[in-house]
Amino acid sequence: MEKFMDNLVEMCTQAGGKILLAIIVFIVGKFVIKKLLKLLNKLKSMSNMDPTAKSYIGNVLKALLYALLFISIISILGVPMASVVAVLASCALAVGMALQGALSNFAGGIMLLIFRPFNVGDYIVTSGEEGTVKSISLIYTVINTVDNKQVSIPNGTLMNASVQNLSAAPERRVDLEFNVSGDYAIDDVRWTIKEAVSKCDEVLSDPAPQIEPLAGVAGGLTYTVRLWTKNEDYWDVYFKMMREIPTALVGAGFGGPAQAVKISND
Repeated sequence: MEKFMDNLVEMCTQAGGKILLAIIVFIVGKFVIKKLLKLLNKLKSMSNMDPTAKSYIGNVLKALLYALLFISIISILGVPMASVVAVLASCALAVGMALQGALSNFAGGIMLLIFRPFNVGDYIVTSGEEGTVKSISLIYTVINTVDNKQVSIPNGTLMNASVQNLSAAPERRVDLEFNVSGDYAIDDVRWTIKEAVSKCDEVLSDPAPQIEPLAGVAGGLTYTVRLWTKNEDYWDVYFKMMREIPTALVGAGFGGPAQAVKISND
């Protein structure tokens, strides 16, 4: 009995020492991880980085550091690493199967960061939605539509869909088409439209506006009007031309339907 008690005391002493050491390692490790993450955020290369990429890198590094800390504590407690690896592999498999969609979206977010098809603030068209990119999170990309709706699109969907980035270049083209009766000289119609366009200061002179007959319609011609403007002025120019050009055509006495029949956002 005395020998048993001695063995029990020895085992408790050893176990207590391991537990105490594990607690110390956890406290010190947690402190070091926080300091390292703060130091990382203060680096010049990180401060100049895109906020979304910075967040991704910080989260991934934090997860890796805590994983290393966890493995160190397990090792100190004397748990066989082979058993730990087997349990972690089983858990990873189960979680992976349960979160296939979320993992796909997470991977899509990483790909978005690498290839950068768009950035926060860009105006995009994709998956039947269009608007200004508000944020790119781990799982979703959030856009604000023109009518101020907030739409969350899974990152996995974005990586497998066609994305039009209308803000990739500093200028954007406004395409309008108008129908005018065929009884009037083409040059006179073009001159009238050109005069209306010239009154809009937001329309760029280079590239120059294009005003040409595009196709024939019943009783007239379709004129295409292609104007270049800065991205931020696109909708101002669009709405202004939708008012001014039909008004100018009617004021000049040109008959026929003077309204836009097709709008292109290409």
